[in-house]
Amino acid sequence: MKWFSTMAIFLLFPFTAVNAKTTEYPVTVESCGNPLTIQQRPNAAVFHDINMNEMAFALGLEADMVGVSGITGWYKMSPALKQSLGDIPELAPKYPTLETLIASKADFFFAGWNYGMKVGGEVTPQSLKPYGITTLVLTESCIHTDKQSQSASMDLLYDDIEKLGVIFDKQDKAKALIKEWKARVHAVTERKQTSTQPPPKVFLFDSGEDKPFTAGKYAMPNAMIKAAGGHNVTDTMETSWARTSWESVASANPDIIILLDYQTATGADSLKRFLEQHPLMQHTNAVTSQRYVKLRYEQLTPGPANIDAIETLSNAFFPDN
Repeated sequence: MKWFSTMAIFLLFPFTAVNAKTTEYPVTVESCGNPLTIQQRPNAAVFHDINMNEMAFALGLEADMVGVSGITGWYKMSPALKQSLGDIPELAPKYPTLETLIASKADFFFAGWNYGMKVGGEVTPQSLKPYGITTLVLTESCIHTDKQSQSASMDLLYDDIEKLGVIFDKQDKAKALIKEWKARVHAVTERKQTSTQPPPKVFLFDSGEDKPFTAGKYAMPNAMIKAAGGHNVTDTMETSWARTSWESVASANPDIIILLDYQTATGADSLKRFLEQHPLMQHTNAVTSQRYVKLRYEQLTPGPANIDAIETLSNAFFPDN
């Protein structure tokens, strides 16, 4: 984990130890390599995107939220998500503007680079700070401003939940969730170790016809595929989410293809039809053997749904085990 040492932060910022049962404010956590100090418990938070909202719901933060953003402009909202949202309004269907966030009287924003914010854009932690809005940046997205040396791991999820637990004084709940998630991932790891099958080569197809949009070395699916016992054929891409070429994917000859299902009119089924007509991809092992796994957006971006997705992937990777 990338928490600052207690002594170093204590010299600069009032700080509550991460392993305390309750939070004493002000408290400082790390956000993309920088210290983020929370003066008091947020009670007017805005969470961006489905995956980050599901983190909030897992911690029971609904009463502390004044809005969400980035959902209906991209995806079809499920009944379960609608129920969780209740009366919490969606402030913007895609990226919120600075004016929108200020008007909401928010005091906290959880988003990421290319998850509600753009580097050099209108909405950034720096632009929100003068209006009393503190911003926690999704760790997976830090690669856009803080070049990491290690590939993605499940700590991307665990650390963000732990930080939210500290910020919102929900540390016990956060630790219980992390303990449960780690146990389930460990069970998957043990299962793959008993298999005699080699790790399958896996390709994630998000979108794109001329060039496929997929997950590279620093994206959450890279960690998930590894945890489930597979090998991501695009794990050499020094980025998180980006485009590659069909030639490189076809030459890697994936055994299984993950189809990202946005649950829209052009969902996973249309991706499957495209692959089966593509002059290169139609000859790969995955397509000829019809080995596909459909996963939703929130299952492939950092959030609680990652754990279910890892179990689903493991079942697909090792069906006889």
